[in-house]
Amino acid sequence: MEYQCHQATKTNTDLLANIDKVHTTEMGVDRIRKNLGITEDDVVEYCRKKILSTDCHISRQGKNWYCKTDGIIITVNSFSYTIITAHKDLGR
Repeated sequence: MEYQCHQATKTNTDLLANIDKVHTTEMGVDRIRKNLGITEDDVVEYCRKKILSTDCHISRQGKNWYCKTDGIIITVNSFSYTIITAHKDLGR
């Protein structure tokens, strides 16, 4: 699948270059749906699109990337590209 990508920086280049590797577990799908209050069939695709949006701010802390956009934060493991969780950004 081809995606349109925002400008890469040193911080987010690896995540953006490997966006097709981003995945989650069945439990992750349920957790993300519950935390965000969404009914999307393809939660991974939903998260990929959010990560690739031009207003997404990506930072890396330790082993995780934190992707903030549209009032949500998506947490992705930087080694396995697993979406660990996503939740509403209450600090927004």
